[in-house]
Amino acid sequence: MKVDSENIFAVAEYCLHSGDVESILASTQHARVLFENGRLDFVDKTAPRSVDETQFPERPLLVSPRQMPQRSLNTELGVQAFFHAVAHIEFVAIYLAWDLLYRFRGLPLQFYQDWVSVAIEEAEHFTMIREHLVAMGVDYGDYPAHKSLWTVAVDTADDLLMRLAFVPRYLEARGLDVTPPMIKKFNHLGDATSAAILQRILDDEVRHVELGSYWFKYVCRERGLNFEESYLQFIKERFSGPAKGGVLNKELRYKAGFSSVELAGLEHWADD
Repeated sequence: MKVDSENIFAVAEYCLHSGDVESILASTQHARVLFENGRLDFVDKTAPRSVDETQFPERPLLVSPRQMPQRSLNTELGVQAFFHAVAHIEFVAIYLAWDLLYRFRGLPLQFYQDWVSVAIEEAEHFTMIREHLVAMGVDYGDYPAHKSLWTVAVDTADDLLMRLAFVPRYLEARGLDVTPPMIKKFNHLGDATSAAILQRILDDEVRHVELGSYWFKYVCRERGLNFEESYLQFIKERFSGPAKGGVLNKELRYKAGFSSVELAGLEHWADD
């Protein structure tokens, strides 16, 4: 089942409130076909529903990050659990992209075109990882998953600038740091398939974070704010410290729109 509307906000609303994995994927594919053929309607017709009304599938079971077991990639179970966690991140990323364009109105057309393209790519990532899981004998929902990513979305539902700072430029940007070592790890283990999947995701995520940077700077200009000072202030007020796992990948973060001032501030924060 999928939404039959050609309006981007109607498609987004359906994806955020259906609570069904297959329907969300089918509706996102529906949007892709319309978008690629220039038939997607971007007219703002209705106000967004509350973020608290967003519906997630019954599975996987969502728990706190502290309840997630730690497993080694040297075991089959560990690889399954790892890719299930990645699948969940990509599934929530579909929600995050749809919610970003759905919740914040009155922006240039390019904003909505950019984020629908992100939703489409996140759905591709999820589908690719899910197929990888199925080949290993499990499916999405067979393991528990954590809910911290969406918590940040709920907390920033009333402020576009905070949403852009916290989601693409903090949480998603961390993937630019931690994914390259994981690619090396899987190559070292002789698992070229897993490494290639992670490389594809990494290549796309650089653009996603870059879009976050572009629109963060755009909103800062609109509000008369210095984007570097604002970014560092916002994340230090919201988070207790840098996201864990490896060092900053400066090369990829530069490509994704981070400035030398921001990177220096992040490094200094990590050393405090």
